[in-house]
Amino acid sequence: MAFTNIKKLYLDEFTGYAIRDFKQDLLAGLTVAAVALPLALAFGVASGANAAAGLVTAIVAGLVIGIFSGAPYQISGPTGAMSAVLIVLVQKYGLQGIWIAGLLSGIFLLIIGVLKLGRFIAFIPSPVITGFTSGIALIIFIGQIDNFLGIKTLGSESALFKLVGYFSTRFQFDWHTVILGMGVILTMLFWPKKWNARFPASLLGIIFVTFINSLLKWDVATIGAIPKTLFLSDRFNPFVFDWSQLQVFITPALTITALGAIESLLCGAVASNMTGIRLLANQELIGQGLGNIVIPFFGGVPATAAIARTSVGIKSGGKTRLVSIIHSVGLLISMFLLAPVMAKIPLAALAGVLMVTAWQMNEWTTIRFIFQKRFKTAMLAFLVTMLATIALDLTQAILIGSIIAAGLFLSQIAKINVDVQSIDHEKLQKKGIVINGKCSHIKVAFITGPLFFAASGAFNEAFADIKDTHALILSMRGVPLIDTAGIETIHRLYQKMQQQGGRLMFAGTQENVLTMLKRAGLVDEIGNQNFFWSSDQAILEAENLECVFCGEFESNKDVDRLQSSIFSV
Repeated sequence: MAFTNIKKLYLDEFTGYAIRDFKQDLLAGLTVAAVALPLALAFGVASGANAAAGLVTAIVAGLVIGIFSGAPYQISGPTGAMSAVLIVLVQKYGLQGIWIAGLLSGIFLLIIGVLKLGRFIAFIPSPVITGFTSGIALIIFIGQIDNFLGIKTLGSESALFKLVGYFSTRFQFDWHTVILGMGVILTMLFWPKKWNARFPASLLGIIFVTFINSLLKWDVATIGAIPKTLFLSDRFNPFVFDWSQLQVFITPALTITALGAIESLLCGAVASNMTGIRLLANQELIGQGLGNIVIPFFGGVPATAAIARTSVGIKSGGKTRLVSIIHSVGLLISMFLLAPVMAKIPLAALAGVLMVTAWQMNEWTTIRFIFQKRFKTAMLAFLVTMLATIALDLTQAILIGSIIAAGLFLSQIAKINVDVQSIDHEKLQKKGIVINGKCSHIKVAFITGPLFFAASGAFNEAFADIKDTHALILSMRGVPLIDTAGIETIHRLYQKMQQQGGRLMFAGTQENVLTMLKRAGLVDEIGNQNFFWSSDQAILEAENLECVFCGEFESNKDVDRLQSSIFSV
């Protein structure tokens, strides 16, 4: 399936491809490489590995995932969100934990893509994703405080506890590292956006402070040696790993899988809006899976599609997946040519890059919209998810946020509206329907909302007192769905009407609801003759029967006249 989809994608991308298009891809690829270089180094350090691991990840991911990606614009590599997950894994399991968890997550992503389960990722509510993203941004920011201040504090699996530790522990910061970190932050904040497209502010800031530090020779921590090889000395070795411990890494792998899928498909959704080209979600997950299976054997860290790099590629005029491949080649060349220079980059400079990146990661437009409009459900889901992200495991954060959002959503849609009314003769006459019957024992219930387990209580309360009703018409046009609990509720109402000698009728029942009633056997039990296209038809039928029962019509001619009046409308 993967190769069938890729063949179709390649035909769509490269049919009519000319040298002019290649020049655009080349320029876009080199531009993305310039943006990706400082980010790859920074995210490598932030993940708990090293700068070289981040660089290798960007190179391998750009090649492998780029080849099998579900769209021409996706560019993958190490990201801030993934780094926030990995730093915790390194503290618990070491680098070996990153590699085996990354390998397992690649297998899981591949399976999800092959089984075409990518659409289920879209079921995570937007406020949950926004809160999750803000929580990750906080984790990244808090994780870089040590490098920014030039200090070393005790690590913690919880970013919240680590943040509290800064206020409860006395320490002496290094003003040299603070100056270097602030130099990068100020450069990124004040470098004009129109110039940023030509020369990334993050790269400029790193070059600037590295040059300053080389001149002043301050004693600050630096990246260290960058090996001139794709195969790092520290990499996953299946012959050394203790496979009896495999089950320990299932949960971390699921965390990486969930994050990788969410971030990759979210990146694809953003890029799709920018280009008008639809992302093949399952193919993208297959590409992500293959890439993350391969990366550990090079010594890299788990990768995912990156919104920042992808958007730069699009804005730079990139046409095809060659942008991703060219960006990888550009990073590979820089590894061999610039390794001695990169080794001198202060960690404080990377901390500055990550702190600004963390701030920019927040979906500020969405956050402002949620809080300015005071959407209480969304606000609660956002805040709980964000707090759970910085205090608990990220998988738990997504789960907790989704459960809360689902519960709040359930409480909203469970508010079914049942409006029970007597017959309005004047309203019917305005429609041209003349009814002479004077019986008042017919009620019409206009129902709006899904009739499912959470709405059963409100439904039952609405019909608690229908003792004097000989015919009850349920107008179901506003009921989009019904579940087994709703069917049981209707069945009990039918039995209640039967016991008091009354009749239950239905009007405007939607096709899917009618299908459920048929499957449950209720249509046969209640009778097809009690289902009508409109409430008017049901009212006429009920009025005829009731008035004939009461002896108000002297002949069948009156009944025929009423029937012709309703069906002529």
